[in-house]
Amino acid sequence: MQEYPTLAAVDLGSNSFHLQVGRVEGDQLYYLDAIKESVRLAGGLTENKRLDGPSQRRALNCLSRFGERLRGMQPGAVRAVGTSALRVARNSADFLEKARAALGFDIEIVAGREEARLIYLGVSHSLPLTRKPQLVVDIGGGSTECIIGVGYEARERESLRMGCVVFSRQFFPGGLVDKAAMKAAEIAARIEIRTVTAGQFQAGAWETAVGSSGTAKALGEICRQNGFSDGAITLDGLKWLRERLIKAGDVDHLNIPGLKADRKPVVTGGLGIMLALFLELGIDTMAAAQGAMREGILWDLLGRVHDRDMRDVTVNQFQRRYQVDTRQAVRVERLAVSLFAALEGHLAEDPGDALRRLAWAARLHEVGISIAHAGLHKHGAYILENADMPGFSRRDQTRLAALVRASRGGLDKLILGHDDPNWPEILCLRLAVLFHASRGDAPLPDLRLECDGGACRLRLPAAWLRANPLTRAMLDEELGDWARVAPTTRLVGIEARDE
Repeated sequence: MQEYPTLAAVDLGSNSFHLQVGRVEGDQLYYLDAIKESVRLAGGLTENKRLDGPSQRRALNCLSRFGERLRGMQPGAVRAVGTSALRVARNSADFLEKARAALGFDIEIVAGREEARLIYLGVSHSLPLTRKPQLVVDIGGGSTECIIGVGYEARERESLRMGCVVFSRQFFPGGLVDKAAMKAAEIAARIEIRTVTAGQFQAGAWETAVGSSGTAKALGEICRQNGFSDGAITLDGLKWLRERLIKAGDVDHLNIPGLKADRKPVVTGGLGIMLALFLELGIDTMAAAQGAMREGILWDLLGRVHDRDMRDVTVNQFQRRYQVDTRQAVRVERLAVSLFAALEGHLAEDPGDALRRLAWAARLHEVGISIAHAGLHKHGAYILENADMPGFSRRDQTRLAALVRASRGGLDKLILGHDDPNWPEILCLRLAVLFHASRGDAPLPDLRLECDGGACRLRLPAAWLRANPLTRAMLDEELGDWARVAPTTRLVGIEARDE
């Protein structure tokens, strides 16, 4: 993969948007520019889960400013990630189209557990390396991520549906605070936390607790400036802040050292969640870390550049978990990748991205066999669509699942329109699966896939076709499938050539 002297990460959080730029020196990152803007995207979610106009305008204006800073950078050097608010917004697809235009780069939406992995990656790189288990908690605007990790590896990851923006709006409308509202917020948070405490997230499963992002930093600073700690978050400090808020009755009437004006609109919801975490998880004190998801995105991007792509690790793990026949996967991958060279000129995206996706699909095209052989491509697509796949965005998983779904079976049941951008990958994968149907290591003939304006012809030695009538019949059936969905393009001919 191409190396870049500078990398950039954009974190489209539910409360704030962040831009972090880093300089690459070998295997190390040195942080340069860091820009943060309060957007409160989650605060713009209407009752029917749609982003309202003002929140979209704030977001797009911010992204335009970020885009100016990123101008001139290569697409492979920038990664932009959307989180909770964009996961739940029903009009996120429409918004993302405008957001990508404003930023000038692609934007991915990641699942909650993938967000948790990136958070841990950023936090762990901001702390002294340790082999002792540590708990990392990140209270965002729309969700809260909890991770237990060792070193740079996240071992347990959960994403809870509670955030400082959402809770502040739900329980403390207009900034009004009373004892009943605070109790209701804490109870709601404790109920959500208990969905994970039956598993690995139990007191004693870690040695240190660390908080990241705005809520943790703000609460740590309040504890420090009011004499409760040297910057850590303490239970006594949280209880004191709760009493001060209740006594004030309105967050705007509370003026204490460490509480900044831009944090006031969301401090109540963040406090309620943090108190619930301390009580449910048995936390006494929590350090506030400097690293967060934006740094994690940068480190993950650096790994991709240096061929330490987490997605490759995940694919290998899935092969083991679902007992994939790796020899067959290698056969299919080699042929699919070889055929793909003839189609690179017909791609609507970076050939490197499509080639990586094709290779992953070839390695995983038989994961569904762990459920049943009949319909294994459908089972495999379901697994890849719904499984927790570290390193993959939602769109990555959806496209990978669609490719595996199309690896065999009839094409007419797939939504494969004339302008489907994935057809080159689908064609190469299907042909590779077809030619390796016998699952043996017998040498293949000299296959030539020749394309002209999107119309592809597969040329093979005539003698080989005569000697392999079953494969010839399968190829004729494949040609018929493509003729039904794309009569004048894609695979339009199987031609025998004399040696």
